[in-house]
Amino acid sequence: MDKLSRKVTAMQQWTPFDQEYARRVQESFERQGIMTTLGARLLRVEPGEVEIGVDYRAGLSQQHGFFHAGVTSTIADSAGGYAAFSLFPPDASVLTVEFKINLVAPADGERLRAVGRVYKPGRTLTLCDVEVFVSKGGKEKVCAKMQQTLMRLGARSDIMAAG
Repeated sequence: MDKLSRKVTAMQQWTPFDQEYARRVQESFERQGIMTTLGARLLRVEPGEVEIGVDYRAGLSQQHGFFHAGVTSTIADSAGGYAAFSLFPPDASVLTVEFKINLVAPADGERLRAVGRVYKPGRTLTLCDVEVFVSKGGKEKVCAKMQQTLMRLGARSDIMAAG
C-alpha cells in the first residue's frame, strides 16, 4: 500500500450496525480453536479495523526458523475477517471467500502483528486490506500484504449451534 492509500485507509471511518461489535468480535475470536493453538491475541478492535498478534515459538516456525507462512496467513485472514465482522449486523456471520497474500519479507522476528482494514463494505461481500508486521530487536517491518474478500451471512448468528 503506497503512502496515499495508507493515509486514505487510515482516515476512513466506518459506522458499525451494532454498538456491541467489539464484544461480538472478542467472543467469536475466543471460539476460534486455531487462534488458541497459535497463542494469538486480539490486540485492538475498532469499527472496520482489527489487530491480532502472536509471539514466536519454535512450534510456529518453518525450516529456517522464521514464522511459517501458514501462521502469517492465518492471523491475516482472521484480522481481515474480524475487521469486516465488526461492521456487520448482530445477527450476521462472516466467511472468507478468497484471499491473495504476498509474503514480502521473511517473517524473522519475535512477534507478528496483523492489521486488517475494511476497504469496501458491502451488503454481501466486503473487501479488506491486511498488513502483517514482524518485530525483531525493537524494529518492525511489513512481512506480508493480503487482499481479502469476505461474505456476510445474514440472519445467521456467529454463535455455533450446540451439538
